[in-house]
Amino acid sequence: MSIVTDQSHIIYISVGSNIDKEKHTKAGLQGMYQAFGELTLSSVFESESVGFEGNNFYNLVVKASTKLSIAEVCCVLKEIEQDNKRQRGEQKFAPRTLDLDLLLYDHQVTTHPVVLPRPEVLYNAFVLKPLAEIAADEVHPEVKKSYASLWQTYDKSQQNLWVIKFDWSPTNT
Repeated sequence: MSIVTDQSHIIYISVGSNIDKEKHTKAGLQGMYQAFGELTLSSVFESESVGFEGNNFYNLVVKASTKLSIAEVCCVLKEIEQDNKRQRGEQKFAPRTLDLDLLLYDHQVTTHPVVLPRPEVLYNAFVLKPLAEIAADEVHPEVKKSYASLWQTYDKSQQNLWVIKFDWSPTNT
C-alpha cells in the first residue's frame, strides 16, 4: 500500500552499476520512469570503483517528482534493484548490477528510514559531480552551500571520472 501525500516532493537518486552496466543502468532508469514519471538525468559518468578492486562504474543522478513518502521511495528503489538481480551481501563495497540511493528528498534532514541528505554527496565525486550538474543552485540543507559550490571546491584529484556517451529513452510499457 502506498502512502500518498497531497503535494509532490522533489527527489534526487544516485544510480550506479559495474556489472553489465549499460543494460542495468538503462533498466534502472526505465524502472524509475515507470515509478515516478518524467526524469531529469545528469550526464553519465564512468569512474573507477572506490573501496574495492572491480570493474569501472557507470554513475549518474536522476531528479524526479513523487507524492510517495521517503520510506515508500526507498521501497520502490529496492524493488528496482531486486528486479535487476542486485545481490546484497555483508560487504558494503562490492560489484553490483544496480545501486539506487535516495540522496535528497526536498530539503529534508532525517536519519530514518534513511539518512538524508546522503553523506556520500559530500565525499564521492561520482555523486557530487552529477548532482551539481542537475541541481547546481540547490543548497545542501546541512552545510548551506550550493552543490555547484561544493563541486567547485571539491578535491578532484581524489577520484577520476569522465563523461561517457549514453543514450536512453523511456518506453511506455
